[in-house]
Amino acid sequence: MTKPNRKSKLIVFDVEGVLMPKKRYLFFEVGRTLSFPQFLKIIFIGFLYEMGLISLKSALKRIFKPFKGISVDELLRIFRRVPLMPGTDEVFETLKHEGCKTALISSGLPTVVVQDLALRLQADYAVGFQLEENDGVLTGEISGDVLEHRGKLTVLAKILEAEKLTPNDCVVVADDRNNVPMLLPEALKIGYNPDFAVRLKADIVVAGKLREILAPIEGKPREREKQPSRNELLRESIHACGFFIPLLAFYAGLYVTALFILVVTLLYMMSELARMERKNLPIISYITYHAANQSELFEFTTAPIFFALGILLTLLIFPNPASSAAIAIFALGDSTASIFGRIYGKKALPFNRGKTLEGSTVGFFFAFLAGSFYIAPLMALIGAIVAMFIEYLPLPVSDNLVTPIITGAVLFIIR
Repeated sequence: MTKPNRKSKLIVFDVEGVLMPKKRYLFFEVGRTLSFPQFLKIIFIGFLYEMGLISLKSALKRIFKPFKGISVDELLRIFRRVPLMPGTDEVFETLKHEGCKTALISSGLPTVVVQDLALRLQADYAVGFQLEENDGVLTGEISGDVLEHRGKLTVLAKILEAEKLTPNDCVVVADDRNNVPMLLPEALKIGYNPDFAVRLKADIVVAGKLREILAPIEGKPREREKQPSRNELLRESIHACGFFIPLLAFYAGLYVTALFILVVTLLYMMSELARMERKNLPIISYITYHAANQSELFEFTTAPIFFALGILLTLLIFPNPASSAAIAIFALGDSTASIFGRIYGKKALPFNRGKTLEGSTVGFFFAFLAGSFYIAPLMALIGAIVAMFIEYLPLPVSDNLVTPIITGAVLFIIR
């Protein structure tokens, strides 16, 4: 339920994933200063955290241990190389003109880094975790309120008290579960490319340009771009082409198709790593550039990898026709739901406000048609229902991975 129109006075931003590319600073910029084994260790720890196996505090303490001996100045130089999300400067200039106070609260970046960003954006508050140092050189130890489970809420409460404001005067813009304690009932909660936890709490979900958050902050009706961009059309066209993978498997053979998917996925990963180094891999980098959204252009984009793995595992685990139908339903249903939701979407779905009733309805229809190409209509109807239900759920893992697998499992069981 969207909050009634009101003028907000304090706008709180998470930093990673909202104002700067998520994980790029740590994994692809700072990580260059470490040895390859240390870099792999950081990646592994980050994976354990994403899977929920270790806490944020434990993960960051382990991640920053290898940074012992790096100077604070070098850390700042590395940070300044990281591009901000498109529109960030424009958003902060507008908020400053409107007389809003702004706060940057990060649980994944040091305070010295957040303060440096706040100086550039002219933000009023900047809080991260504390880096222990000795004569300007890092000791590898960290501390701070934001590392605790409800630490960000503690920081927010202090800022509200200092400004003599209430949560009703506050807007929180966030993308992941670390920010859930700050998503107070009275505040306006905006999820920007949010994960499942933030989607459940958000009043508004923004998956496009960062400046789309300005209208609700200013108490104005939100104006969404109705026409999909060329990048979105290309992206969803590639997604829809998954419909033809079962046909390729039929004519070229299952293992040849699986090998083809693996090779393309590896080439894509190499292309993304090269892009992080500001280099290009012919053809693949060109396609990525013209299919990615604005936020993904500055980040290692994992959605295509999950898309390929979801199709590959479905193809290998389940026999025909269950696997073929599941892949077709997933590929065509999801892509059409996205495009038609962008053009005609008006009514956001409860618990997942990033999706619309109109888009999901059209996606369901095309998913049914796609499934009917491979299996009986009744079975296709069941498969479409399962797939659209999974797409609707705000899951903690990529729906590109789980949707075809679960749909394939259901179709295999009831065949």
